[in-house]
Amino acid sequence: MTVSRLIPLSLSALALLAAGSTASAQTLLQPVPQNWVTLSAQASAEVPQDMVTLSLVAIREGSDAATVQSQLRQALEAALTEARKAARPGQVDVRTGGFNLSPRYVNRPNATPTLSGWQGSAELVLEGRDIGAIGALAGKLPGMAVQRVQPGLSKEAREKAEAEVAAQAIGRFQQRAEAYARQFGFASYSLREVTVGGSELSAPAPPMPFRSAKLMAAPMADESQPLAPGQATVTVSVNGSIQLSPR
Repeated sequence: MTVSRLIPLSLSALALLAAGSTASAQTLLQPVPQNWVTLSAQASAEVPQDMVTLSLVAIREGSDAATVQSQLRQALEAALTEARKAARPGQVDVRTGGFNLSPRYVNRPNATPTLSGWQGSAELVLEGRDIGAIGALAGKLPGMAVQRVQPGLSKEAREKAEAEVAAQAIGRFQQRAEAYARQFGFASYSLREVTVGGSELSAPAPPMPFRSAKLMAAPMADESQPLAPGQATVTVSVNGSIQLSPR
């Protein structure tokens, strides 16, 4: 003979079950959205790049790790001291970058690699809107060589360009929404949801020629680094959906 047991439920548990049932019923009774369209629009503009980020690096190598590290610090401190003399906020900003020290090994057939020495690098970064001054300063820093040049847009130039391009993209979105409403036989539309996003695309900078550690350990000639920023493409995209209305 089978005996059934009733499990008592508290009032709070019963209330939760009732609330869940009510929410499920309301979800099932909600009307399915109709007469809405998803669309997108975008606009782009070519903007002159008005700033540059220039990376300089000192490379040292030797048999003793502590000696190499000390040489890198001396080179970085000397370059940093000289660069700070020309620093101007927003126009010529100076900061340190990466600092790396790694062992070098000699590989021989059928033998365990043996330590042959150490090589390290120290990075100094110049950036700002005074492109001519940054190029001139790069040629004056002792023991450093240009590793990477990255032109770009300043925050002010990018925000101004995005505001102008966003107005164009939003206008195109509105025109498409009106056109779709008419083509589907409706008199008007209203926005359901919309997102606006911007992006900046710059042409990649050409790679800089590599300089050997011995060359980079020697003082550089006082030669200005030629810099010629180009154009950046600022794009704004508008994505969203509209509710079509007969009136």
